[in-house]
Amino acid sequence: MEQFYTDERNVQILIALLKKHGIKHIVASPGSTNVTFVASVQQDSFFEIYSCVDERSAAYMACGLAAEIMQPVVLSCTGATASRNYFPALTEAYYRKLPVLAVTSTQEESKIGQLIPQVIDRSIQPADTVKMSVHLQTVKDDDDQWNVMLKANMAILELSHRGYGPVHINLTTRYSKKFAIKSLPEVNKISRVMPFDSFPELSVNGKIAIYIGTHLHWTEAETELIDKFCALYNAVVFNDPASNFHGHYRLDYALNAAQSSSDPNRSPDLLIHVGEMSDFCSIIENPKQVWRISPDGKIQDRYHALSHVFEMPESYFFQHYNALRENEPENDSYLQSCLSAQKRILSNLPQLPFSHLYVASKLYDKLPKGCTLHLGILSPLRSWGYFPLDKSIEVYCNEGGFGIDGNMSSLLGASLACPDKLFFGVVGDLSFFYDMNVLGNRHIQSNFRILLINNSLGAEFHLFKQLNLLYVNNIDRYLSAGNHFGNQSPVLVKHYAENLGYEYLSASSKQEFIQCYERFVTPELTEKPMIFEIFTQVDNENEALKQIWNIEEPDTKTVIKQSIKKILGDKGGNLIKEVIK
Repeated sequence: MEQFYTDERNVQILIALLKKHGIKHIVASPGSTNVTFVASVQQDSFFEIYSCVDERSAAYMACGLAAEIMQPVVLSCTGATASRNYFPALTEAYYRKLPVLAVTSTQEESKIGQLIPQVIDRSIQPADTVKMSVHLQTVKDDDDQWNVMLKANMAILELSHRGYGPVHINLTTRYSKKFAIKSLPEVNKISRVMPFDSFPELSVNGKIAIYIGTHLHWTEAETELIDKFCALYNAVVFNDPASNFHGHYRLDYALNAAQSSSDPNRSPDLLIHVGEMSDFCSIIENPKQVWRISPDGKIQDRYHALSHVFEMPESYFFQHYNALRENEPENDSYLQSCLSAQKRILSNLPQLPFSHLYVASKLYDKLPKGCTLHLGILSPLRSWGYFPLDKSIEVYCNEGGFGIDGNMSSLLGASLACPDKLFFGVVGDLSFFYDMNVLGNRHIQSNFRILLINNSLGAEFHLFKQLNLLYVNNIDRYLSAGNHFGNQSPVLVKHYAENLGYEYLSASSKQEFIQCYERFVTPELTEKPMIFEIFTQVDNENEALKQIWNIEEPDTKTVIKQSIKKILGDKGGNLIKEVIK
């Protein structure tokens, strides 16, 4: 029988993923809102469909069927109160841990509460009816398509996550009458791997990279496991500055990634994603496939290429795959290629104007070994992330919430744990004044040092990479919050710091900086904590970033690629590939 599916993309995606996950049993109840789903699956011989008019009975039928075959069973109903009749059986499924997938069809969410017939609010489910509830919206663009695909995968995987149980999908329809689609779209199936499951095969053909986002301290044993994996699989480790991984295969590659030139090192065939929130994920470019390792097992698809989530400690993952190639020869050609590119860019560092980037370029290799560095978000994180710090230095940043508040407070909390260890913090002026009350805290000790970059505004809004400069006049008034906090007063922070018992240093030029920076980075514990205030100008900040981003010019292929994308947008990807060939 020839298959014809609805033209509603979200429905197509759900059907395609049900097939990829091997879910074929459906109990359908009649109605108009679920026509596009039911009419599509009934024409596909893959599915085994049963009819039941009463939704309450239909849901109990699904419970009985799921318990007998120990496979997921899908429910489908129309809008209005039909879905409410699922609650008794879903409660049964919840407490008996039965894999029932309730697909309730609905009109657009925007119609809820607008006196439109048969539109009810399903945004909240009783706690003991389903393990998860997701909404699959109408697909209007590529972002919607990715989001629907991701949420459908999440819902399907939750049916068997840490034991079976019921799950809810709210499926939007626009009542399309077109059933002329002969094939379902290609969809990305995501699989979750538990420690007791079969692990997917890991091919050594092609480039394998690990990306580590923000991460707490790694043990020596964990570091050795990752280094061994890289040696056996010819892999490398790209990092967020706050990854705190200090193994042999670590690469601080943000400076290379900032260049407009193409770099095949950044495009692995397989990316193994580890760690949490990170502002440096763009170091990796277009990985073909992503495996994520996370003990919480959450489906987090940062690169839109996720295929497997390994719900386990990182050490368990690397132990497993290391054992498979225990006696194989080691290879570090990928690492050497990256190190060569890294050295080439870093050795051509330009003569930067006096700026945050200039200060970072002069201090990154002069911080005392074994100290801890806390970076504020945006400018401090970006500026210091371009330079390879000594492997003995741990780095932290409040990237979780990614706000300017609390950077110095976090530094204070960390410094209390190790009074004999130096703790450095780097903050901009807005972040400094936002959190300045903590500088008067009586627990601060002499191991506490602040580098304050004071340009009297949010310089981020003035940088050439921002659109604000093109479309908004006088952005200092509100967007970049200019001229607050003394407007670069040479004595405001000085008096505040000294009155609180700090040693105060300052510099407004390269000459002044060179004269006093050695005091700030002295490896000895001094009598007092320190604040080193650097006064910079926004024009110099802008120029420094331009120079950093253009150390290496793009090659011809990259220029062509960028030109086509500029004209056609992201949808010109296929044409770009053909032109580049």
